[in-house]
Amino acid sequence: MHTKSLYAAIDLGSNSFRLEIGQMDAGQLRRVEYIKETVRQGNGLDAERNLTEDAMVRGWECLARFAERIAGFKPSQVRAVATQTLREARNRDVFLSKAKRLLGFPIEVIAGREEARLIYLGVSHLLPQSDERRLVVDIGGRSTEMILGQHESANTLESYRVGSVGWSMKYFADGLWTPSAFKAAEIGAKAVLDEAQILFNRQHWDKCYGSSGTVGAVSDVLSAAGWPDGKVTREGLAWLKDRLLKAQKQDNLRIEGVKEDRKPVIGGGLAVLQAVFDLLQIDEMHAAQGALRHGALYDLIEREGMHDVRSSMVDWLAQRFGTDKLQAERVSRTAQHLLQALIPESSDTTLAERQRYLQKLHWACQLHETGMRISHSDYHKHGAYILDNTDLQGFTLDELHRLSQLVLGHRGKLRKLESELEDASFVQQLMALRVAVILCHARRDPDLSGLNMVCDVQRRTAQLSMDADWAELWPQSAHLLREETSAWLKTDWTFQINMN
Repeated sequence: MHTKSLYAAIDLGSNSFRLEIGQMDAGQLRRVEYIKETVRQGNGLDAERNLTEDAMVRGWECLARFAERIAGFKPSQVRAVATQTLREARNRDVFLSKAKRLLGFPIEVIAGREEARLIYLGVSHLLPQSDERRLVVDIGGRSTEMILGQHESANTLESYRVGSVGWSMKYFADGLWTPSAFKAAEIGAKAVLDEAQILFNRQHWDKCYGSSGTVGAVSDVLSAAGWPDGKVTREGLAWLKDRLLKAQKQDNLRIEGVKEDRKPVIGGGLAVLQAVFDLLQIDEMHAAQGALRHGALYDLIEREGMHDVRSSMVDWLAQRFGTDKLQAERVSRTAQHLLQALIPESSDTTLAERQRYLQKLHWACQLHETGMRISHSDYHKHGAYILDNTDLQGFTLDELHRLSQLVLGHRGKLRKLESELEDASFVQQLMALRVAVILCHARRDPDLSGLNMVCDVQRRTAQLSMDADWAELWPQSAHLLREETSAWLKTDWTFQINMN
C-alpha cells in the first residue's frame, strides 16, 4: 500500500497515546492500523502542575515507536493532537520540544472545545445517518467533553476538568474503593459538571452516545457480564460499582473485560460517569465507535479538500466584532502581495509552507481590527487579548497565540514581541502586515506599482524600494514608511527604505 494514500492521527491523551492510520475508500475512512499505549501522563503532573521526568520519558518513548510506524508520511498526512494534561502542564514546552523531534511531525495542543468538536466529528462520521439530536459524552483521563449535535454539525460544545485519572488520584489515591470515597467522588464531579444540567438538558437530545475512554471500558465490562452489547445503563453502573466495592481494591478485582491498564483509573471514571447519568437524567448511553482520533483524521482530510473550518470561524469572529470587511480584504491583498515578495519561490521554503504562511497572514488581516469596538487607540492590544482568550474551532492554542501576536504587532512598538522575532517566518508575516496597514491607511486600494520588497533572512534585513515619483505622489504613505524603519531599530532586524 502506498504511503501517500494513508492518513495518520495521534491522540496524546492523559491516560493513553493512540495512533490511528486510515485510508479513504469510497468516501469512508477505513482503518489500516490502530496502536494504543497506556502512558498515563495525567498522573505525572506534580503539585506545581509540571510533568515529572518519568511522565515525559514515557511519552517520548511511546512517540518514538509511533514515529517508526509513520516514517515516510508527509506533514499533510499526519495530525497529532494533545489534550488536557498538556493544556495544564506548565513545562509542556520542554516535553513538546523533544516530542516533536522524536515524532518528526508537529504536535498541536488543542483547547477543550476544539477537542469536543473533533470528538463529535469522529463520532458522527461513524454513526448511521439520522435526524436524531445527539448528546455525545467523552470521559477522558483529565477532562470530560460534552457535545450536542445533529448530523455532522456540533451545536453546543463544552469541556470540563474532570476525568478518570484525575478523579482516581484525588478520591482513590490509596487504591481503596469504599462507599465514602465513591460518594465524595460523585459529589465532586457533580460540582464541576453542574453547568451541564442547563446546557445539555434532557429536552435538547434524543439519544446519548459515549465516546472512547471510560465509556468504552465500562461498556466492554458490561457486555462481557451479559448486559446488552454496546450499551451502558443505570442498572449496569450500579452492578459494576457493587463489584468494585466488594473487591475493595484493584488487586482483588476479577471481572472479565477489565484490562489491567484500566484498573487503576476505573474507580474515578465510574464515579464521573455516574455523575453524568444523574445530572443529565440519562437512562442509557450507547458506546460510539468514533473518537477524537477519528475526528482529527476527518478534519485533516477536509482541510486537504479546502473545507477548512478555521476560515469559517475567522469570518464569524470578524463579523461578531463588526470589523470593516472591505478594509480587511484590502489589507490582506496587499500583505499577501508583499509576503510573496519576501518569500520568493526560489527560497528554501516549500510551496506548502508558503501557502500556509499566506493563509495565516490572511486570517491575521481579517482580524487585525477586531478590538476596534473596544478601543480606537489600543485596539491592537484588545484584538490580541480576544484571540488569546477565545475558543475558535479548528485552531490550536499555538495557532491562536501566533495570530494574536500578529494582531498585537501590526502597529506600535516591537519590543513586546521579542521572543516571536526569533522566528524568521513570523517576522516576514509581521513586516508584510505592518507595511500593508501603512499602505492602506487611507482605507482605499494602495498604489503598489513603484514598490518592491526583499528580505535577507541570514542577515536579518528587509528592504523596501520605492520610486521617487511614488514618494511624491503618496507623501503620507512615504512618511509613514520612513517612520517604520525606526520601529525596527530596537530589534535584531533591520528595515530599510531605498529610494530609486
